[in-house]
Amino acid sequence: MGPNLERIKAIVFDVDGVMTDGSVLCDPNAEPLRIFNEKDGHGLRMAALNGYTLAVITGGRTEAVRKRMTAYGVPYDNVYLCARDKRRILTEICERFGLSTEEVLYMGDDIPDVPALEIAGVGVVPADAVSEAKDKADIISPVPGGRGFVRWTVELVMKAQGRWIFDVEKYEKMF
Repeated sequence: MGPNLERIKAIVFDVDGVMTDGSVLCDPNAEPLRIFNEKDGHGLRMAALNGYTLAVITGGRTEAVRKRMTAYGVPYDNVYLCARDKRRILTEICERFGLSTEEVLYMGDDIPDVPALEIAGVGVVPADAVSEAKDKADIISPVPGGRGFVRWTVELVMKAQGRWIFDVEKYEKMF
């Protein structure tokens, strides 16, 4: 029997290696530039439209990440930058929204994500995650980070709950 996706109310995730392939380009001022997959972004919009709590916990420091995530439907205050203790932040998110950790799906790919993967109700990693993260995951996706992994995961949850439904009217009002 696999993980219980039916109980998931919140989707929390890392950025680099999850929303991206882990590569970071730098502009002439050493500001990091990331490439995001718009199918991942649409999956997040679908989750936001259907009432899931969305949050980001990333070690990244740039406001560009916050802006990109808010464009995907993640509330501004739910984007945690410069995160070092992801377990603590995940616990705070649960307290803030009145959730148990069992109601949270966490997506991560590297060693700093392991503590959050351990306490989340469902931990999911991309195909190219490090072995330490794979060892703690409930689900290992066949899709690598930055190449539709987030979309694959969101769709998996929403379909398990019968909520993978696109409502044009809600979508137009949201964006």
